[in-house]
Amino acid sequence: MEGLENKQQAAAMEKEEKKEADISLKELSRRLQDFADERDWEQYHSPRNLLLAMVGEVGELSEIFMWRGEVPKGLPNWEEADKEHLGEELSDVLLYLIRLSDMCGIDLGDAAIKKIVKNAVKYPAKNN
Repeated sequence: MEGLENKQQAAAMEKEEKKEADISLKELSRRLQDFADERDWEQYHSPRNLLLAMVGEVGELSEIFMWRGEVPKGLPNWEEADKEHLGEELSDVLLYLIRLSDMCGIDLGDAAIKKIVKNAVKYPAKNN
């Protein structure tokens, strides 16, 4: 019975999450912190451990594309189950990245904007 309740809770949470498509990095960070706090996992969330976990997830993400050759934008020939699996692995990487940046004291959103600006200077747009 407990398994069924957990599945129902997960389904309800997923439905709620779909309503929040434009969630911010800060909100994801807060939710990850709450998730870790509720499970007393922060003790395991050292930068090194989080980085190694993220690298493992990048490996799982890579496996999805292995042997497929070039894949067109939008993945038009992929089954829905494959796209869902891809979304899960992308999410794993994102969530570990956010948690890692938090544990290192880096504002990921701010760092990303600064990097985009830096890249714009380094690689200026060609005037046509």
